[in-house]
Amino acid sequence: MLVRLLYVSKAVEQHAENHTEAILAASREHNISKGITGILCYGSGIFLQAIEGGRQQVNDLYNLLVQDQRHKEVVLLHYEEIKHRRFSGWTMGQVNLAKLNASIVLKYSETPVLDPYSVSGDVSLSLLEELMATASIMGRA
Repeated sequence: MLVRLLYVSKAVEQHAENHTEAILAASREHNISKGITGILCYGSGIFLQAIEGGRQQVNDLYNLLVQDQRHKEVVLLHYEEIKHRRFSGWTMGQVNLAKLNASIVLKYSETPVLDPYSVSGDVSLSLLEELMATASIMGRA
């Protein structure tokens, strides 16, 4: 059974770009063998990540992510059983949230600064789908 999980967290360090690169490299190396696909977004100290795969594999990965000391205030935004993947082309795609066009953010938010803590998981997932459709995701597998 396939599931999709979406969570948000805050970086412990102000400038977590180096951590982001390390996270992406490790994800891309390990996710393929576990059947995990997804996308990691980072900007302004916020991580927004969607992961898809088998229920057990996604749950195991999320439990590890919650314990990761590089971020805090981990909040589960969305979890669902799915018929098919939306991010199947990415072992872990990447989006720099700081480089998003303000008009895209305003489509899903009250302000031009994305705050996944203040919107529903469905809204955050819709934003990720738009980023995928507009080729804003890097690191296609």
